[in-house]
Amino acid sequence: MSDSAPVLSQEQVARIVHGVLRLGRRLRSQRPADSVSLSALSLMATLNERGPLPAARLAETQRLQPQSLTRLIQDLEGRGFIAREPGADRRTLVIRLTEAGVAAFRYDMAARHRWLRDEIAKTLNADDQVLLAMAAEVMIRLTQGEPEDDEAV
Repeated sequence: MSDSAPVLSQEQVARIVHGVLRLGRRLRSQRPADSVSLSALSLMATLNERGPLPAARLAETQRLQPQSLTRLIQDLEGRGFIAREPGADRRTLVIRLTEAGVAAFRYDMAARHRWLRDEIAKTLNADDQVLLAMAAEVMIRLTQGEPEDDEAV
């Protein structure tokens, strides 16, 4: 971590926030019409990245109340995208993505990846593309240690 004084002005920071939010909106608009809800997709992204998790840990990671998590789990389980299994101590409920859930998650993400790849190629020159890739690494580093909210993956 750096202990140096901020280099960016308030206006530059505001511009970064504006750009990130605007890109997030555009990425969300590229989702397939038959996709799951954004909350469900975020839950699936967490399970895809971290593997099976106890329901309590999943609720904490997603910053959801137990009632909201229960509704999401019921919906995703009904679609065959997740499965509930007893944990090691048999009192813990562990949630995992099924093969259908992994496929649905990849399907949803692929549409956004295609749009972004095509938009980058169409809009940015080679130097800007390299700069954007570097900025992505910096943003990931900036959020290390925070619970992941991979909705915009």
